[in-house]
Amino acid sequence: MSSGIWGKLGGVGLGMAIGGPLGALIGGVAGHFLVDREGALFGATPRDVVFTTGLVALAAKMAKSDGVVTPSEVEAFGKVVQVAPEARAGVERLFDLAKATTSGFEAYARQMATAFREEPALLEDVLDGLFHIAKADGALHEAEERYLRSVAEIFGLGEAEFRRIEARHVTLAGDAYLVLGLDAAADDAAVKARHRKLVAESHPDRAIARGLPPEAVAIADRRLAAINAAYDRIAAERGLR
Repeated sequence: MSSGIWGKLGGVGLGMAIGGPLGALIGGVAGHFLVDREGALFGATPRDVVFTTGLVALAAKMAKSDGVVTPSEVEAFGKVVQVAPEARAGVERLFDLAKATTSGFEAYARQMATAFREEPALLEDVLDGLFHIAKADGALHEAEERYLRSVAEIFGLGEAEFRRIEARHVTLAGDAYLVLGLDAAADDAAVKARHRKLVAESHPDRAIARGLPPEAVAIADRRLAAINAAYDRIAAERGLR
């Protein structure tokens, strides 16, 4: 989590309210119980706070569901949730509180699904980040896959969407086509058009322009690399230029 987000939370208190289980979680760290209401005097909840807090909370619950947090997963978490040195203690406390809270992961996932119902791409970003952490030890374990599928369902992502996201992180049959969301029978023009569309949608500059936090930008960067790698494999097979 960037130090900027922690500065917002600590600096304006109720003005950066998000409410619900995520707000209660932040309240336990920042010393405020942050409440949110439509049309509040203090303004709308910033997306970066909701995005990063939700990502940390869901990562913590995933670690608890698996039962073991490996050093590689800790390292992957640090790459997904970019933490300035002065913010590290706060992020660690948030992670530990999320693991220990009686609220289940479903409550956090539902709040994020509601917050980003008009921007489903952000929910896919969150799932991408969780996949990156889960696979860090070299394997996607059964408990982790069940957890990720449950989160995806709450987010409103179907089986085809889940498999497309999963294919960016683990090896699946026909994974290059899955990553692009294409049938292997698609013609060359369709492959090229789909690649162009995904590159435009996933480019990190787009996340920056939308004011998203560093976590979302880093996820977009890794996603773009996976999309380009999948296209390169298909292009090589087909002899595309």
